[in-house]
Amino acid sequence: MDVGDCHQEYHQGMARWEPDSRSRLEQAAMALYAERGFDDTTVAQISERAGLTERTFFRYFPDKREVLFGGAGALQDLLVGAVADAPLSATPIDAVARALDAVGAVFADRREFARVRQAIIGGSAELQERELIKLATLSAAVAHAMRARGVGDPAAGLTGEVAVAVFKVAFEQWVVGTEPRDLSQLMRDGLDELKSVTADT
Repeated sequence: MDVGDCHQEYHQGMARWEPDSRSRLEQAAMALYAERGFDDTTVAQISERAGLTERTFFRYFPDKREVLFGGAGALQDLLVGAVADAPLSATPIDAVARALDAVGAVFADRREFARVRQAIIGGSAELQERELIKLATLSAAVAHAMRARGVGDPAAGLTGEVAVAVFKVAFEQWVVGTEPRDLSQLMRDGLDELKSVTADT
């Protein structure tokens, strides 16, 4: 996440560069959340572990939850963009499949991060609620993208729910770490199973 970026900081009125500050803060926060738990970790501790100031932390994150959820906007943009870019001839489910493939590619080398993040979220009711809100927002965004493609309701809304449900189930399988299939394959298999179920009814 923004690895390799450099962000300009100001200290005592003099400009200087702090390389990769956001990534350092993320790594420090994740380590502390895993060690102490989310609730018992403070912004001051995260900043100290990263070797940065609290002011720097708040330049990148509005609060300590957003270390875990700061990528939600990029994930939403990726899903919506892939749906919008799907051929006009694509069915809603085929457009969703393209979008989920794009998401899978981004997560391909982030399994360990995702596993740790999932464990942290699972240990906090506050974070679990935030995760549900994020997923609901993703569903609404996909539904909106479907409407922009000319898909009417309730089909657009249902497609948004399907996209998020397939992602959620596949993601939960993938982060366990024992699943040999990658996230993209798990999502494709989930969609195929869903198609099979609906075809049989």
